[in-house]
Amino acid sequence: MKRDDARRPLANGIDPSEHRQQSKSARVEQAANSFEAIAREWYAKFSQNWVDSHSSKILRRLERDVFPWLGARPIASITAPELLTALRRIESRGALETAHRAMQNCGQVFRYAVATGRAERDPTGDLRGALPPVKEKHHASIKDPKAIGALLRTIDGYQGSLITKCALRLAPLLFVRPGELRKAEWTEFNLDAAEWRIPAERMKMREQHIVPLSAQAVAILRELHALTGGRRYVFPGARTNGRPMSENTVNAGLRRLGYAKDEMTGHGFRSIASTLLNEQGWHRDAIERQLAHAERNNVRAAYNFAEHLPERRKMMQAWADYLDGLKVGAKVIPIHGRAA
Repeated sequence: MKRDDARRPLANGIDPSEHRQQSKSARVEQAANSFEAIAREWYAKFSQNWVDSHSSKILRRLERDVFPWLGARPIASITAPELLTALRRIESRGALETAHRAMQNCGQVFRYAVATGRAERDPTGDLRGALPPVKEKHHASIKDPKAIGALLRTIDGYQGSLITKCALRLAPLLFVRPGELRKAEWTEFNLDAAEWRIPAERMKMREQHIVPLSAQAVAILRELHALTGGRRYVFPGARTNGRPMSENTVNAGLRRLGYAKDEMTGHGFRSIASTLLNEQGWHRDAIERQLAHAERNNVRAAYNFAEHLPERRKMMQAWADYLDGLKVGAKVIPIHGRAA
């Protein structure tokens, strides 16, 4: 059979060695233009602008759920039904949100292939509505002011580690993402200027973030500095000073205080601040900037880390004063961005 295959090109007037070379070149080109090859090229180009946890999730999702079925296929020949079959494998194990995220990542790869001349179109556009919608999930948090006051009093009575207690006390005052709080380093703080500058590489969208510090936050940090100020991390791990505290520490502290995971989470302090600051009448842009929500305009993003800073300084101090009022049980009525 192999001898017959070798003779066939010759019988058709084709040089066998040239035929083999062309076949080899076609295979090399097909491998270079496979979905996996282009996806890895796209990942290498853009992942340097993502935080590590985000980039590793994307690569793991592609390696586990897409490459085994579509990785070797020439990207230009992959159809919407083929992609949907792969996505439904994810959906069938109950991971609907992952299926949606995988489709989003595949769309980014296809559009990169189109832009670089390796594909003509992105088939994910044909799959709109093909997957059931994901039910929006909110981080559990308390919204009733009286209940927030009770939570703050409970935190002040925490009997565990001082490091954990300070993290619990700072979380509602600063309302940064839990990962940003636990990985805080002392070199990022200027307590005299009442300011914390989180470097771009530690932020979700790779953009420096300024956190004005209220007098209450500075007092907590000065107390903690006496204990951990000689170390790299503000909240060092329990087992080693060379790493920050565990990502579960704040949530574990809340559980220890009696708050179930469907009642309150470390991330929930952001929801509390977002809801109540908006109700209090603070400028929405100032609130969004303080929450470090993504700025999609790249030109603005390069300059907006300091946007609304004077108002944000006033807002953060007023917020700390408002929380103090809730903690002592006073009737605090916010009016036009101020606690009366």
